[in-house]
Amino acid sequence: MTAYDIKLAADRRDRPTATAAVPTASAMLRFEQLDTDYDPDTQTLWTDMRARTRPSFNPDLLQDFVRWQDDITQLVDTGAMPIRYLVLGSRFPGVFSLGGDLHLFAHAIRTRDHAALVRYGHRCVQILYRNMRGLDRPIVTIALAEGDALGGGFEALLSFHVVIAERGTSFGLPETMFGLFPGMGAHCFLSRRLGAARAEQMILSGRTYSAEELYEMGLVHGLAAPGEGRRMVADYIRQNQRRHSAHCAIYEASRAVNPLPLEELEAVVDLWADAALRLTEGDLKRMERLVAAQTRLRDKAAR
Repeated sequence: MTAYDIKLAADRRDRPTATAAVPTASAMLRFEQLDTDYDPDTQTLWTDMRARTRPSFNPDLLQDFVRWQDDITQLVDTGAMPIRYLVLGSRFPGVFSLGGDLHLFAHAIRTRDHAALVRYGHRCVQILYRNMRGLDRPIVTIALAEGDALGGGFEALLSFHVVIAERGTSFGLPETMFGLFPGMGAHCFLSRRLGAARAEQMILSGRTYSAEELYEMGLVHGLAAPGEGRRMVADYIRQNQRRHSAHCAIYEASRAVNPLPLEELEAVVDLWADAALRLTEGDLKRMERLVAAQTRLRDKAAR
């Protein structure tokens, strides 16, 4: 039993009606492709992705994210683990995330499985929607990009309240390379941050942006030297603890002024799935070359 579990047990004795039926925090926050570490001093839950295959959002990783969000809300609501800050990073060297599961996409397109594409995309945006809203709790979400974020990986970053990126990391939406567009939030998030025209220009370009460029655009909120991203996140949390309530209220007000309904995100997914089924064999081969490149990257990291 960890020291934190002992503390939880003591808390349960003090508040038996609130937490007696709740499993220990350590028992709940266990996942196949996510590692978690709780800092009780700052009430921060640090989480790192460790994708089982390629550094992308495979369906099992998405399921881990659903459980992760459910566990967090239960722990916060019962008082078993007060969480004010939620940090997400990645253990894959040089990569935050390369986005969607291109292998799954190619298979679904070849078999004309429109439902599989929609199901995958809806699951993605449902996770991002809850993250954007801080799980509807007073939680500030922070993304830590110690490596590149492309496609859906970049879209995921856009759902966080705060993004800290290390210098030298790259970001982009390369979907136009194989005849698609980013369908899991890019249009919705970027249009609200940059305006519709600039968002469309960014998506159509298919180009890669540096962390420094995104900082100038306001999409990255802090730039860290290589290897110093985690220290910067920890410093940000310490420096802003007294302003936590104000920050949560500001993010809530921003959502009220410029709301983004889940239905809008899901409608774009539906358009994306329709477009995916119009891809040519040449488009699919380009997609599969990216899958092969991601696999080589994984194999290199494993050595």
